[in-house]
Amino acid sequence: MRNTITDVPGITVGQAQRVGDGWLTGVTVVVPPPGGAVAGVDVRGGGPGTRETDLLDPRNVVDRVQAVVLAGGSALGLCAVDGVVQRLLAEGTGFPVGPAPHEVVPIVPAAVVFDLGRGGAYANHPDAALGAAAYDAAGIEVTEGNHGAGTGARVGGLKGGVGTASTSLPDGTVVGALAVVNAVGSAVDPDTGELWASRHCLAGDLPGLRRPDRGDLDAARQRAADQPEPRPPLATTLVVIATDAILTKAQCQKISGVGHDGLARAINPVHTMYDGDTVFTLATGARPTPDPAGFHAMLTAAGDVVTRAVARGVVSAGDLGGMRCYRSAFPSAFDT
Repeated sequence: MRNTITDVPGITVGQAQRVGDGWLTGVTVVVPPPGGAVAGVDVRGGGPGTRETDLLDPRNVVDRVQAVVLAGGSALGLCAVDGVVQRLLAEGTGFPVGPAPHEVVPIVPAAVVFDLGRGGAYANHPDAALGAAAYDAAGIEVTEGNHGAGTGARVGGLKGGVGTASTSLPDGTVVGALAVVNAVGSAVDPDTGELWASRHCLAGDLPGLRRPDRGDLDAARQRAADQPEPRPPLATTLVVIATDAILTKAQCQKISGVGHDGLARAINPVHTMYDGDTVFTLATGARPTPDPAGFHAMLTAAGDVVTRAVARGVVSAGDLGGMRCYRSAFPSAFDT
């Protein structure tokens, strides 16, 4: 296993970004296998920016989606979805609305993070062309850190980014998550300099990472005092969880809710009035429906992979756009 969301068979991820000349933003697209995936969502915080999330309510008719888009640009970045929708429409992929094969409407839920102005030009945001480029790049390799929707991300004053993780349950069911870490809250314990999430990670998630030296912690505190975060520090963290089990929309929604528990272990504070934290869940249906004990195990795994994905997103990020990354702020936390 690659320890990525694409360990779920059939799931692919595409990313595209623009950096420089006033740009610091991007798009991440999670694409299910042909036929789509049953989906659910749970949105928390006071500032969400979303599209098509109402369709995922278990009471509504559409149960399968053809992609999920995560984008920078705040509400302006939702236009990136149009590029993905047009690609799917050209393929004849979507919800059937007529007798002919091409008479479909692609269902593409989306959510955005706030990164406006972090590249220098406030109006620069993802557009349909960038969305199409991300869709075209979809594959099983997922590059973490300053890529896709994580390009302009920031978390508690440090550089944020894209992270991903996965696990396999005893019965063979795979659960994976991808997170775009861009939060008002911090990913770092102020008393130790450690990542909040690190104590929940598995061997191999964060190679060589250890508790930073006191000198790094004192220096980080001084920088925080000298360069306080802007107020309000608009943000939002986004997550896609995926599994290969057969699930209902209601079960996907439940998993999304537990995914937020995973965020709460990795970011403090979480779900603030300046965040629109959104967790999607995709179920591809390649494996049998879990029994109650199996579904309980999936819920536990979902929270865990979200926490681990957040940690990997923070550790993978590099200095960019004037934002210091965790490695630069706490170099003693790394073996090399």
